[in-house]
Amino acid sequence: MDKLINDFSFGLFFWQALILLVLILLLVKFAWKPIMQSITDREEGIKDALLSAENAKREMQNLQADNQRILNEARAERDAMLKEAREMKEKMIADSKNEAQEQGQKMIEQAKAAIESEKNAAMAELKLQVSTLSLSIAEKLLKEELSNKESQTKLVEKMLGDVKLN
Repeated sequence: MDKLINDFSFGLFFWQALILLVLILLLVKFAWKPIMQSITDREEGIKDALLSAENAKREMQNLQADNQRILNEARAERDAMLKEAREMKEKMIADSKNEAQEQGQKMIEQAKAAIESEKNAAMAELKLQVSTLSLSIAEKLLKEELSNKESQTKLVEKMLGDVKLN
């Protein structure tokens, strides 16, 4: 340090200071404004990027809220559709049961009617057979009774007696 102080020259110091001032003036005139402009532009770019990021964040939150709302609506619609499908299934089952019961009732009524008609037909057939059998028995009895003369006269007298009484 002593060497610097001893070798100090005012002329050299003056010229160095003058060159430094000229250099600073040139830098201020030609370089300072572009440097400051680029720094300002960069600062504005960063602010714009931060604002864009903030807007994107808000928009993402809005989209998430919309997605959640749409998802909830879809779930509610799905639940409603499932409920409607269950109700339709239960209604179809109930309708099928009612229809089956009605068909069964009709079949029972038809069977009863068929049984009744078969019973009536059987009764008519039975009456016919009984009457045929009765006639056959009566015919045989009459043949036997009318085979002798004495029985015939008794029968005619009895019939004549019945006719007179009436």
